[in-house]
Amino acid sequence: MPTGDTRSSVAGYFGGGDDGASVSGIDKIAFPLDTKTTLSATLSNATYLGTGFANSGTAGYFVGGIGQSGAIDKIALPADTRTTLAATLTTGTSRQAGAANSGVAGYIAGGTNGTATSDIIKITFPADTKTTLSATLTSALQTQAGFANSGVAGYFAGGYFGVPENVSGIDKITFPADTKTVLSATLSTARREMASMADSGVAGYVADGFDTGYISGIDKITFPADTKTTLVATLSFSRRLNSGMADTGVAGYVGGGLNSAGASVSGIEKIAFPADTITTLSAVLTTARAYNAAFADCGQF
Repeated sequence: MPTGDTRSSVAGYFGGGDDGASVSGIDKIAFPLDTKTTLSATLSNATYLGTGFANSGTAGYFVGGIGQSGAIDKIALPADTRTTLAATLTTGTSRQAGAANSGVAGYIAGGTNGTATSDIIKITFPADTKTTLSATLTSALQTQAGFANSGVAGYFAGGYFGVPENVSGIDKITFPADTKTVLSATLSTARREMASMADSGVAGYVADGFDTGYISGIDKITFPADTKTTLVATLSFSRRLNSGMADTGVAGYVGGGLNSAGASVSGIEKIAFPADTITTLSAVLTTARAYNAAFADCGQF
């Protein structure tokens, strides 16, 4: 959390997904009581396998996915009204990862629209203009994880390179120059289809996913040294194809996904910072769903 931070955390949002059919609804988890409501606003199309990020205190973004054709929906905070950007994705329109330098720009990395890409797209706030970085991911990837240490760097971890290759590497995009380096630390196993979030200023988390089977473990990348540890605590069951968001300084949340039997789930698990203990919320998503996206409104940084 930035020095002198006076923000107040607000809520996390889970949008889209698949519950047997594509979903357009958006669930809101109000902090700190973790109560759930469902927005009257919906995504512009029912969609799954998109991503999310937030310009905290101003707007959240649900990006791409199957059904969106590269569209980017914007949820204005705190009114929770939805508009759709004029800017669209041209590559990596689904299965991408997102991260944001809050107050400055959001980043969309990798993904596929039939062919995987290594492109990194930048959405500059507040005009929401789109550019493509000269820096690229180390490999063309899809279903990787994204998170950011706001004001410092964004991270893109793991992902799917091609049959049968998952990767364990972590690329780092340093702000504001948007230069890319590769961490010496890697995920504990090569994996894809993870949930991720960051306790900005402290650490990023990559939870669950799929390597050679479903995963319940959680890797932690501690800032600024970017060292990796694996939490003693694990999720209550192995899952994949879900999403994560965080109330910076308080807790991270992992919601939805598929369990190891291949069934969609509605549960939301909470990782309390800094102890990294895990509990399960009484609140659940409106329907059991996988392939969803998420972001959090942590107020103004």
